[in-house]
Amino acid sequence: MDVKEIKQSQTDFVFDELKDIKSKIDESKDLPEDLRNKALKILDRVNRMAKLGNYSSEFENLAKYVDVITQIPWNKYSEDKLDIKFAEETLEKNHYGIKDVKERIIEYLSTMILLKQRGTEGQSKSPVILFVGLQGIGKTTVSISIAEALQRKFVRIPMGGLGSVQELRGVSRTSTDAEPGQIIKALINAGVRNPVILLDEIDKTSGSESLRFDFMAVLLEILDPNQNHSFRDQYVDYPFDLSDVVFVCSANYTNTIAAALMDRMEVIKMPSYTDIEKVEIGKRYIFPKILKNMGLKPEELIVDDALWPNVVRPFGFDAGIRSLQRTLEGIVRKVAREIVEGKVTSVKLTEQNLKQYLPKY
Repeated sequence: MDVKEIKQSQTDFVFDELKDIKSKIDESKDLPEDLRNKALKILDRVNRMAKLGNYSSEFENLAKYVDVITQIPWNKYSEDKLDIKFAEETLEKNHYGIKDVKERIIEYLSTMILLKQRGTEGQSKSPVILFVGLQGIGKTTVSISIAEALQRKFVRIPMGGLGSVQELRGVSRTSTDAEPGQIIKALINAGVRNPVILLDEIDKTSGSESLRFDFMAVLLEILDPNQNHSFRDQYVDYPFDLSDVVFVCSANYTNTIAAALMDRMEVIKMPSYTDIEKVEIGKRYIFPKILKNMGLKPEELIVDDALWPNVVRPFGFDAGIRSLQRTLEGIVRKVAREIVEGKVTSVKLTEQNLKQYLPKY
């Protein structure tokens, strides 16, 4: 039975639920025609099974499949902001220091913008950025800033939690544990086909050497612009062009990353922060944000400028800023409690009372 005959036969459904699935397929205008016809054929088979009284499991599989393929942004794009000045301002606004890193990112964005403005073929051939550095030094937040600079959607995929390559590229629709992979899920969450996707901690994909090799092969297919124009998720079972996606990767170390994959990436090493830099980051970025998130006004908690070195490193050295963030959150929570209990209306941290407010770990 060809597609035309199937469409004609699908006017009489055994159950309304099947009619709803047909409507969802018809109303999805962006669905590729080949995939639409494939879904209609599956629907026709389920409808015939329903007439024989045995279709429940097939119906569930079909309903989920149609729900996934109609949510994929086949032709939806966000418009890029091609303004290098705005990109520079975004990086300066969100990050203190790391001048060399910012310069590399601006150069990277400049080539992207130039290719896009001139409509040059191979716009997506720019190498994938790989941020390398210790935990807590801003790899994720810099990736978010790249998305903000381009005015693109941002999605993070934590690679450290994946136990199988199928979690990246999906499980076949015919399997009992059928599921789309993380790449397709990321695109659905973004709602557009050109987001910035961060593959976070790609050096921690698996402890098993053989499984890590499989992961590297799939990552190569996803990240290599010569291959990713026809990425096939095993659940969707239809090629999707990933060349519009800006992929960014992060890692603590590179020794577990395959050489072939490293070849496709531009490594940007993220330096550790000095105590002087942490003071400025704490004062300018972290502290105001924590106050706002926890409901305190700036005048309700004031930190004496001379105290910041003690706030930055009360418990030893940390390459990143996570310890600083936890310390400030602990201080703010204690002050918030005292305000709620009516003990104080505001607090100024001084050398005399700092120890009272520092969290005890």
